Amino acid sequence: MLRFIPILTIVLMIGPVSAGLIGTILPAFGILPALGGTTPSLDPWHALVAQPGLGASIRLSLVNGLIATFVSVAIVMLFCAAWQGTRTFHALQRILSPILSVPHATAAFGLAFLIAPSGWFVRVVAQFTGWDRPPDVAIIHDPWGIALIAGLVAKEIPFLFLMTLSALPQADTDRTAQVTASLGYGRIAGWFKATLPRIYPQIRLPVLAVLAYSTSVVDVAIILAPTTPAPLAVRILGWLSDPDLALRFMASSAAVLQLLIVIAAMAIWIAGERLVAVIGARWAIDGHRFKQDGAVRGVSAVMALVAAGTVVLGLVVLLVWSVAGFWAFPDLLPRGFSLRVWARELDAIGNSLTTTLLIGIPAVVIAVTLVLACLENEVRTGKPAGRRAMFLTYLPLLVPQISFMFGLQVFFSLLGLERTLVSVVLGHLVFVAPYVFLSLSEPFRALDPRYGQTALCLGASPTRVFWQVRLPLLTRAFLTAAAVGLAVTVGQYLPTLLIGAGRFATVTTEAVALASGGDRRMIGIYGLFQMVLPFAGFALALLIPAVLFCHRRGMGAQNKG
Repeated sequence: MLRFIPILTIVLMIGPVSAGLIGTILPAFGILPALGGTTPSLDPWHALVAQPGLGASIRLSLVNGLIATFVSVAIVMLFCAAWQGTRTFHALQRILSPILSVPHATAAFGLAFLIAPSGWFVRVVAQFTGWDRPPDVAIIHDPWGIALIAGLVAKEIPFLFLMTLSALPQADTDRTAQVTASLGYGRIAGWFKATLPRIYPQIRLPVLAVLAYSTSVVDVAIILAPTTPAPLAVRILGWLSDPDLALRFMASSAAVLQLLIVIAAMAIWIAGERLVAVIGARWAIDGHRFKQDGAVRGVSAVMALVAAGTVVLGLVVLLVWSVAGFWAFPDLLPRGFSLRVWARELDAIGNSLTTTLLIGIPAVVIAVTLVLACLENEVRTGKPAGRRAMFLTYLPLLVPQISFMFGLQVFFSLLGLERTLVSVVLGHLVFVAPYVFLSLSEPFRALDPRYGQTALCLGASPTRVFWQVRLPLLTRAFLTAAAVGLAVTVGQYLPTLLIGAGRFATVTTEAVALASGGDRRMIGIYGLFQMVLPFAGFALALLIPAVLFCHRRGMGAQNKG
């Protein structure tokens, strides 16, 4: 039965996306029998075009998504080129890795508390300028979406950095750097000319996934983006949540438009790749060594540290606000601290945490089980996943959530699973499984095959080899993958809200719902709990192997990898 698991996994990931897209495209053209739509019509599109501010919403989605992705990729590539193999590189790796577990909404709240007109940054400036009131400047929800771009960049840099790290060993980058240095090239020029062309194809799908997310993000946009008008994805969510059911048709057409915007963004990005490839091919052979790159290296380090430091400092601000008493501007710290809000919200927080775990734990367990089975099937058949399988793995991350979530909701209602825990778990599984696969595939494939071969020669069955040899050696790897999956499911906003029809209040849905209010203490509390669950998962991923193998030095060394 093992050979059927990859097919089942693909069906569980691709099936909901396909069903959701069909369930969105049909209402976009007037076909939704449940609401009286039985004949094809372009009325939903006419209604969409008549919406005020539609062009600005499209611009915010497309332009800001492209800018955020370009800035994130540029910073990661420049930092890797400037510092790969150095102590600074490894130090930042230790900083960025935990940041990956911070949900996007939590990072966005932290950034908002830092850069708001009454945020910490302005309070620091006020100590020197003598300001006694916050400046009247639209920093959050600014009309150009600069705050949104900053929030996306700060959170996507860790993801792209770790994807790049996994690609570097496959390109033999250390020896390549030695060769380019011996030929007289500067560190950055040598890396861009010899290393980047070999690793970029391996991280191209993650880059496109970042582009799709940045172009269609909802939760971060609710917190940081403009509101008059908002980006298209946020407006779609508003139309889907409207009591007037007739707006579902127009919302579906807007969801299709959002999908077209993402496709257009990818087309622009791919065209840019080809242009850069043509220019880069000429630049690579022009003979310029660019030895004096110290200033550029310094700038790259500063940008990477600012991105990481902003997220970390934002988390500190969330913690302070969660226990703050009276905090007047321009004081740097509250005049007192109190746990009164914690005590008042303890029951509600407990219910939200319970719901989050009831959804997240089954999704993670199913995802880890499926991925382990797929990878074990690779070992037994000797056929690793090809490019087509990798594309199918990334497909749920390349299609904007808002473009198929309403259709998926309709599909689950036809199956009788609407607004059930099962449907929400399946909705989360669509996004958890790809990240678990990305986290677990490289350690699984890198495991020395001689361990299994030795066990087989001693008469063990393939199943026994998996349970008693391969899985114990990969304890830390699959626990880390499970922690990544938990971080992903904790941060899911749209699947929980739309598929659950608002019946399942998780820490993320509650936190984003608080974004429209002004209670920073409540936001701080829920933002912290968004962070606590993923951190607890990663802590257990480190602690459990250390306890299990405390008397087996060799096993502990193996699991450190």
